[in-house]
Amino acid sequence: MRTMPIGPKRLPFFEHVAELRQRLVVIALTLFVGSTVLYFDPFFTWVFTWVLAPIRDMLPEQGLTVFGPFETFTFRFKVSLFAAIVVFSPVIIWQVMAFFLPALRPNERRWVVPTFFAAVVLFLAGAGFAYGVIMRPAFEFMFAQGGEMITLLPSADRFLTGITLLMVGFGLAFEIPIVVFYSIGFGLIPYRKLRQNWRFAYSGLAVVAAVATPDWSPVTMGFLGGSLVLLYEGSLLFARLAFAKRIKEQEALAAEAAS
Repeated sequence: MRTMPIGPKRLPFFEHVAELRQRLVVIALTLFVGSTVLYFDPFFTWVFTWVLAPIRDMLPEQGLTVFGPFETFTFRFKVSLFAAIVVFSPVIIWQVMAFFLPALRPNERRWVVPTFFAAVVLFLAGAGFAYGVIMRPAFEFMFAQGGEMITLLPSADRFLTGITLLMVGFGLAFEIPIVVFYSIGFGLIPYRKLRQNWRFAYSGLAVVAAVATPDWSPVTMGFLGGSLVLLYEGSLLFARLAFAKRIKEQEALAAEAAS
């Protein structure tokens, strides 16, 4: 029995594992160096002031609270790590995409650079949308649930965790158009099926919105769900234009099979 040749597009399993390890090391080193730089002033002060800007007037005058001497270090490090994830997201996205690059056909590789830029833009757009549009009404809604009977103690760590999950969750959820586009482009799911089964698609997007939002409030889930529906429909439209010939052939075959 002849074995398949091993070339640049077909690697042994352990070489794939080694390549994955190398790319994870690059990501880890990038985040380590980036978070170390951002840990020190003036970068930390800029980042921390920027992160809290949408809700700063909603917090007590003394600001956020930590509950132990060691939490000041861990909190500062978490802020710098969170900032490094956002600032160096292009490096992270490129390393993930480059891992799958050898598996692509030559005609598929021409999409790599446009996809990289689209992924970066969509992630930053999602994080920016969460920061500029969602954060304040989400926190207002959650604060209001306590009423006058509950006093809010603003824990620095929990506030940062909530903000981080909100922005990163929105950033990742905004990558859905790429998934839809390539599902159609690679023939994994026919355009016709996605178009006809929109109810199931919308239900799936609602689940994604519920998973991606850390507070499960109707404000964040509603905004994210509505945004994902718009992105989904936009990606279907773009895929129909980009793969018009293929979709037309698929529809002709479907009409033949139905007759």
